[in-house]
Amino acid sequence: MSITIEKKISLEGVDKLSLLGFNDRHLAILEERFDSNIVVRGEQITLQGDEDEVARIERVVKELIFILNKNRNLTANDVETVIDLVLSSTEPSNGGAQKELQSEKEGVDNIVLFTKNGLIKAKTEGQRRYIKAINKNDIVFGIGPAGTGKTYLAVATAVAALKNRQVTKIILTRPAVEAGESLGFLPGDLREKVDPYLRPLYDALDDMIPADKLKMYIERRIIEIAPLAYMRGRTLNNAFVILDEAQNASSLQMKMYLTRLGANSKSVVTGDITQIDLPLNAISGLVEIQSVLRKIEGVAFVYFDRNDVVRHKLVKDIIDAYEDYKANGKKE
Repeated sequence: MSITIEKKISLEGVDKLSLLGFNDRHLAILEERFDSNIVVRGEQITLQGDEDEVARIERVVKELIFILNKNRNLTANDVETVIDLVLSSTEPSNGGAQKELQSEKEGVDNIVLFTKNGLIKAKTEGQRRYIKAINKNDIVFGIGPAGTGKTYLAVATAVAALKNRQVTKIILTRPAVEAGESLGFLPGDLREKVDPYLRPLYDALDDMIPADKLKMYIERRIIEIAPLAYMRGRTLNNAFVILDEAQNASSLQMKMYLTRLGANSKSVVTGDITQIDLPLNAISGLVEIQSVLRKIEGVAFVYFDRNDVVRHKLVKDIIDAYEDYKANGKKE
């Protein structure tokens, strides 16, 4: 049974404007992330709520004061990061989050996102290059075999950007290419026909965002998941856009997609050029684009290999077996 308590935190000697943020933006983040009552009066913050949550808020506030006193500055991203660190850790205060925050800023192995299931972070050298490229460039292509985290890390980075208010919406798209089946013969309306192709994107989001919040985001079109054909004619501003399974996009579809990108937007394109489901006479846009955009500044290509596979250990062996099979001329 939870116990409701009241806790007071002194702000004497603290730069309250910097701590609370311009127009109380930092305070609003705290109120959004926690259910407890947070009241600021004079030189004091009063917390009222569940005992465990009040203890977490107290730690967050003390960590923020620590960072502010040391760096003379505090950003909304710092506030979000400290909250996530506190919610995912049982470490004592006294600057623990500040050390992790500093490590995150300075290290290459960046934490991408904090979720109810734990941290999402780069686990291999290829994934670290991928995250670094996404942070640095407006358009990034992640190319490699299944199980390397191309899509999952791209979605996590998009969710982090939305959470940190770097973008106002996320758009996830895939080509609805029939792999041995015809959409016309599948049961249901158009949405029911294409949803199976988009299911991996829903699964990734389910891991990262609480169900009720995800439903609200989708209803308000803050997060949009749609077939690639639905992107035609649009201009995507202030958005993080992901094109998954891009090896199944034609040359014209790839050009159409890339020219949708608007102001203050970022795009990640993922795919595996060994798994193309297009007709034999069709050119994969993902194969072609590697030559077309190779020298364009602000565009990066990151290639994954079997060493970046983070699924079941047998996946690496399966990839090797297929490569050996092809290298030996498909002989038994």
